[in-house]
Amino acid sequence: MDTQQRLYPIGIQTFADIRNENYLYIDKTEYVYRMTHSGARYIFLSRPRRFGKSLLVSTLHSYFEGRKELFKGLAIEALEKDWTVHPVLHFDMSMAKHMEKEQLESMLNLQLLKYENIYGKVEAETGLNDRLAGIIQRACTQTGQKVVVLIDEYDAPLLDVVHEDTALPVLRNVMRNFYSPLKACDPYLRFVFMTGITKFSQLSIFSELNNIENISMLEQYAAVCGITEEEILTQMSPDLDILAGRLGLSREDTFARLKAKYDGYHFTWPSPDIYNPFSLIRAFANAKLDSYWFGSGTPTYLIEMIRKFRMTPIQLGETCKAGKDEFDTPTERLSSIIPLLYQSGYYTIKKGIPAIESYTLGIPNQEVRIGLFRSLIPYYVTPDTISASSTLITMAECLLEDDMDGALKAMQTFLGTVPYTDNTGYEGHWQQVLYIIFSLLGYFADVEVRTPKGRVDMVMRTATRLYLVELKLDAGAEAAMQQIDLKQYPERFALCGLPVVKVAISFDRETHNISSWEIQ
Repeated sequence: MDTQQRLYPIGIQTFADIRNENYLYIDKTEYVYRMTHSGARYIFLSRPRRFGKSLLVSTLHSYFEGRKELFKGLAIEALEKDWTVHPVLHFDMSMAKHMEKEQLESMLNLQLLKYENIYGKVEAETGLNDRLAGIIQRACTQTGQKVVVLIDEYDAPLLDVVHEDTALPVLRNVMRNFYSPLKACDPYLRFVFMTGITKFSQLSIFSELNNIENISMLEQYAAVCGITEEEILTQMSPDLDILAGRLGLSREDTFARLKAKYDGYHFTWPSPDIYNPFSLIRAFANAKLDSYWFGSGTPTYLIEMIRKFRMTPIQLGETCKAGKDEFDTPTERLSSIIPLLYQSGYYTIKKGIPAIESYTLGIPNQEVRIGLFRSLIPYYVTPDTISASSTLITMAECLLEDDMDGALKAMQTFLGTVPYTDNTGYEGHWQQVLYIIFSLLGYFADVEVRTPKGRVDMVMRTATRLYLVELKLDAGAEAAMQQIDLKQYPERFALCGLPVVKVAISFDRETHNISSWEIQ
């Protein structure tokens, strides 16, 4: 196919449509074969939203329906010999977001009706669980083949109400009731596959189905969702050349920008580098490296939780260590925000020591970092996000002209307009503010923000300069300048070959603003 006319599957999650209409498809069928021939009959996979879970479920659907023609030229074509046709029950729970009990039951009723129209209904079956059990048994008897049950986003109805003491148990009971036949129907089932974002331990799925295999952190399924670096360089190699041409960059520069923006996900360790597929595909389609994934869902709930668990922006921007059980905690028992950040894709595994199941977690890439810090502006800096954005753009324009003095003047003017509020009195609040502003400059420059001892310590690289920035509270710019230790950064200097500019900033706790700065 002529890649100049390449079709990218924007918003298309149906495998048959992607194959029939010649959209780009990253071949994950080897994983499909591996899962369905692993010996495990009940499998659960957790990945963040918009990571390709629904497409994987749809691929399994086509595979179990024996639609061999759709898999022509894919890895599974050489592996599968039988192509046995199974009855497939496919439930998409993403339609059940933001629902009360009656609406949820009505939605489940409609999904069951669809299959009762095919396999019949028995009057005595009135409950959702009885009806599901009846459908499974009749489908097996009528076709002579065991049944496949696919449940996409099994936890969608519960995610909105996870911290509501009254609503969660009510909706959880509805879902527990609905899923309960899966264990009893074991003799009639060939394969059960479920996806979700989180693990609700108190759903019957995980308490009763003690034989469910959670493949979310298994190394052999590390790349089952998302797009790996290798897949970009092989299956998307012509696309990379076209994108480079459309951006007016070299192939190497284009790849480096895609990597900084969308790469960095690991769901186990060791793991290949995994790119966010939602953002990556859109970047190729639009020839624009934008914040697609973050823009597709404003994490108001997440911001509330960050505040509830008193996590500061500086802590948020740093890495943290956690044992596997800590960040894979069931959602109902959160005692820290780390599991939520990991499960929802705002944190990922940076490195790990598998022998002791210990992992370092942190923000995966530039897109997520910028999105997270931008959404903190109304809470930490000012509700006037337009004025904050305008200041950031002014600062970035100054930095493009190598005018750090002008950038700091713009920041000083802006901070002078931010109203003083009660929550800014504690020591360090304004450090957080500066941290957010410099982190957001990463949208325009390469910012590596570190805080060894609670101070802001930044390395910021533009096209022409490498800035080392040190912040002091109530101590004067000279003291901050002495703090900048060039010995910490020999690798950065050697690698980039740019002139180094040292920037010392002193911040005054009384005026809540920059009091002085020094640039060398």
